[in-house]
Amino acid sequence: MISLRQHAISLVAVFLALAVGVVLGSGFVADTFGSASDAQDNREQELRDENQQLTNNVNSANNFDTAIAGRLLAGSLTDRPVLIITAPGADEGDVAAVKDNLNKSGAIVSGQLALTESFVNDQNAEKMRSIVDQSIPPGSTLNTELTDSGGRAGDLLGLLLNLSPEDAEPQVDAPATEAGLAALEQGGFIQPTGGTVAPAQLSIIVTGNKFADDSGARGQVVSRFAAAYSERGAGTVLVGRTGSAEGSSPIAVVRADPGLNAQVSTVDNVDQTTGRITAVLALTDELGNKNGAYGTGPGATAIAPES
Repeated sequence: MISLRQHAISLVAVFLALAVGVVLGSGFVADTFGSASDAQDNREQELRDENQQLTNNVNSANNFDTAIAGRLLAGSLTDRPVLIITAPGADEGDVAAVKDNLNKSGAIVSGQLALTESFVNDQNAEKMRSIVDQSIPPGSTLNTELTDSGGRAGDLLGLLLNLSPEDAEPQVDAPATEAGLAALEQGGFIQPTGGTVAPAQLSIIVTGNKFADDSGARGQVVSRFAAAYSERGAGTVLVGRTGSAEGSSPIAVVRADPGLNAQVSTVDNVDQTTGRITAVLALTDELGNKNGAYGTGPGATAIAPES
């Protein structure tokens, strides 16, 4: 039997596909028949009307998803602490919507941490690696195979901010966590947002749109951070807006690298209601050691988890 979630997500996918097709078609007609005959003008108006109807249908489907999100997500993450991490370019509306859906799932948002522009800037890589190496808690070690700044920072922050996958207890003591976070904050690489940040069982890393062609290694830094951070915990989902699975954007980098793709789930349409629901569903799958590539962009294997 098709579940309510599957029905809703399938419905939105169909409407989106239809809308895109008609938008492209109407644009072509407008360019080709700008000053055509009356018959052609009538056909152009018909296409506009069809496009408007499909737009209305898409809006209705989005409203439907919003209305049933609580029923779909209720109880899925009850009392699970979840940390939100934002990369430069993350949209505040996306973050707020993800938080809202986490609340609907029963999760506890343990804090929000921002990665700064300095974090992703190639010129600061050596400085960040130095601070990371000086902030390793006594008795702990980092993965020696991770030598890049993003991976090394992700490994450290994963150690500090992920509860142990085995017993959901902190992996280092509170003073070590506070000292490591303070060092990275003073170095200009992270910024707590809206209060304290506490270790969590799960995390969502929010990015933005497609990265510009001249963005350098920024996408590599975020993607390697996400994978290394995720490996230290019970589950992490990397989410971005439509277009975030293209070019050198973090989700595109993760999906192109089997090693990274095996460590972190991705959702490439968090600017859509469907993607915001999927982000939370993907977290629940991470608890069961299942990860996936979800959305509508390149490399996505499904629009959402199947169950």
